[in-house]
Formats: sequence, C-alpha cells, structure tokens
Amino acid sequence: MPGGLGSNLAFVFDIDGVLIRGEHEIPSARPALELLNEHKIPFILLTNGGGVKEKERVEKISKIIGFPLSPLQIVQSHTPMKALAHKHAYDRVLVVGGPGDKARHCALGYGFHDVIMPIDIVKATPAVSPHHRFTKSDFENYAADIDLAKPIEAILVFNDPRDMTTDVQIVSDLLNSDHGVIGTKRSIKKLKHREDPAIPIIFSNNDFLWANDYPLPRFGQGAFRIVIENLYREVNQLKDTELLHSVIMGKPFKIQYDFAHHVLIDWRKKLLANDTASETQILPNLNEQPRNSPFEKIYMVGDNPASDIKGANDNGWESILLRTGVYNNEDLDTLVAKPTVGVYNDVFESVEAVLKSHNII
Repeated sequence: MPGGLGSNLAFVFDIDGVLIRGEHEIPSARPALELLNEHKIPFILLTNGGGVKEKERVEKISKIIGFPLSPLQIVQSHTPMKALAHKHAYDRVLVVGGPGDKARHCALGYGFHDVIMPIDIVKATPAVSPHHRFTKSDFENYAADIDLAKPIEAILVFNDPRDMTTDVQIVSDLLNSDHGVIGTKRSIKKLKHREDPAIPIIFSNNDFLWANDYPLPRFGQGAFRIVIENLYREVNQLKDTELLHSVIMGKPFKIQYDFAHHVLIDWRKKLLANDTASETQILPNLNEQPRNSPFEKIYMVGDNPASDIKGANDNGWESILLRTGVYNNEDLDTLVAKPTVGVYNDVFESVEAVLKSHNII
C-alpha cells in the first residue's frame, strides 16, 4: 500500500555527495528525508565510508543535516564484517584505516576478540615503518601493547589509510609472511598458488574516488587496493593474468546489497511495530540473499556511477544519479552504468519525482 505503513517502496541513500559533502549539509537532504518520513516510507543509508561505529557516524550525519537517524539505518562499508565476528571466522585481526583507534573499537564492538592496528606494530618495532608519521601523542592515545609472536589471522581494511606508507608496508609484509607472523617472510618457491596471500585480506570497499569539499574527487580505498595488488604482484612475481586473491565488500558488490536489503527489511519491521528506538538488529549471514522481500521497488540514490548506480542495476534495484557529488554532467553514454530512473539536480528533486510517479504525492 503505497505511502502508508508497510509501503512496498523503499529508498537507499549514499551519504557523501548525496546528503552531505565533506562536513557540510547538502540543503536538499533534510526536506527529502522529512518527505519520506511524512509518508512512512522506509529508508536506510548505504555508504562506502566507515572507520567509526555506526552510532557515531549517524550522530554526526544527523547533526549536520538536522534530521534524526538510527544506527540501524546505516550500512557502512565494513558493517557486514559483523557477520565474520559472530561466526568466529577470525579471532586476531589487523584492522586498517579510520581516524585514531576508532576502527579498533568498532571491530571490538562487532565481536572480534583480538584487534590490532598498524600503530601497535610500529610502537613495538619502529623500524617496521621508518618513515611513519605517528607522533608521541598518537602512541600514547591510540597504540596498544601487543605480542609480536602471535600470528595475525586476517587483514580487515575498514577505511582509507591515514598513514599510507605505514599501512602499505605492514599490509604487504603480512600478505607475504610466514602464516601471519610479523617480521617473517614465506618462500614463494614453495607456493602452489602465488595468488593466495599468507593470510586473507578483506577490503571493505573499492571506491577509487570520493567527493569532499575539494573541487576535484579524492583517491579512496580502491586506490589503496591497487597499490597493494601491484606490490604483491612484484614481490610474488605474478604473471600478467594473475592477481592477489582478496575479498572486496561495499558497493557495487552483491554481498553488500544483499546485506543492506536485509537491514532495510529489518528497519521496515521496526517502523510497523513503532520500535524505531530499538538498538537490536537481526543480521543475516554474509552472501545470504533475502527471501520474500516486502519491497516491490528499492530506489538507490547516489552520485557515483561506478558504485551506487552499477551496484543497484546489478542487483535488481532502481537507480537514481545526482549531480551533487562525483558525477558532474559527463556524457551519460560514457558512464560505467546508467541510472534506470534518471539524473537529478539533488536528492529532494529525485525523491519528489519518484513519489509523484507512484501517486503518493
């Protein structure tokens, strides 16, 4: 029943370049979300950003745009990693990226038991990264004392590196280590498959570019992945057809859209039950496709054709492209993916057009 509780429509919004840009609101964001709330249409945020807890992220966004949001209304790039913690896939992990040690606390909140960061390794053995940029204050406030002899089981890239030199060096070391032990190196002559790293690496997103206050897009985690892959290729003497084996989450990959679909279904149930203050969330397993979805159409609103639009199109959602972020009036024919609904000047204009097309307003 369009427009009422239990609406068969839903919206999913990217954040940077759609609702905010850098630290500033995009003026059309608040009225767009208010319009959806007025008609009780469920929506969540789906971002390739991260590095902090979901609660902290939505509190910041809510303050910027002046609209209350629940931590259960956001899927960050690394949010699906909660499932890995719940299944105890890995116990000791290296978490990369994010400001300070916020990503560590986020990973601990997910349920990982032993979380270390590159700064911990630098504190224990500074020569590992001779050109690091950590200060005395950084070590005092963010570094933990760790046992270097205990193997690391997986690398989780939560967010863009803040000290690229250090992160590149330590991640590369571990991918080529002897079973994840810091300061060791495996022999490639004994490897049957050189594409397989010593320990798994999971990138939470593959965004090559993202939009902030600067007039040109900035490099993102996708650029970090390219650097890591090419260094791995050199170290392991891979053939041109061979590539480091890794897992990539985030938009535009199916793993992220299936997870977000589950979160959207869960949020709709909370709207129906008037339980939007709840902090309890029903989480799916990774790669679990939703069954019996209540939604006839899910509209993805984004600014990045390569992630937002491609991901929506590939996963059966409708897609809307905005001009307030990465995309800026390039020729539609040259895009990686074209929006199924169209290109709009801002988020309010797009939401209004969809609701009118369904005779909701």
